[in-house]
Amino acid sequence: MTVAAARRLADGDVCLVGIGLPSLAANLARRLHAPSCVLIYESGTIGSKPATPPLSIGDGELADTADTVVSVPEIFNYWLQAGRIDVGFLGAAQIDRHAVLNTTVIGDYASPQVRLPGAGGAPEIASSARRVIVVLRHSRRAFVEQVDFRTSVPGPGPTVVITDLGELERAAPGGELVLTAVHPGVAVDGVRAATGWDLQVAGELGTTPAPTAAELAALRALTAGRPA
Repeated sequence: MTVAAARRLADGDVCLVGIGLPSLAANLARRLHAPSCVLIYESGTIGSKPATPPLSIGDGELADTADTVVSVPEIFNYWLQAGRIDVGFLGAAQIDRHAVLNTTVIGDYASPQVRLPGAGGAPEIASSARRVIVVLRHSRRAFVEQVDFRTSVPGPGPTVVITDLGELERAAPGGELVLTAVHPGVAVDGVRAATGWDLQVAGELGTTPAPTAAELAALRALTAGRPA
């Protein structure tokens, strides 16, 4: 899943990165095929090159390894809302067929079963980045008919969802996510069974290439905190 997400970043992309798997995938891409990819975190760090996956947007290594550090309003006003972000990299707790995300609560808002970390910069990232990549594990708990809270709605750009079962894409604004590829050994029926709605499948369904030895070595080095 991390390798498949990393492959979606091109060299030179300006990427606004969320913490967790999105950050791991973005930093993996920078180590492999996209060394000039500019990683921006919403805390204000631009061009961060962490040796280990950051624990939060306030992780000190993000500032220590950045090209520069600016104010949070500048990240959103000058970079994101002005259209200077090529890729927004996000996670989620829930997603629906139109790529609406929930990172706020599970259950009723006033009396939730689980209170999640909240929106952060996700609403602006989802609506303003030129394209959005979402990374999350595929299950009926996450892929739901209707999210419990609409934290983020997708913008006009394309949306890609990378899961541990395959890849889904939303090509047009307002359109539904379509399964475009499965990972090696994954059956379409298994993906449909893990989805809370009647999932559309592309007419020419692809299979993602298995991770290469170089990709796995780079990923293991990154998670172990070894230099690139």
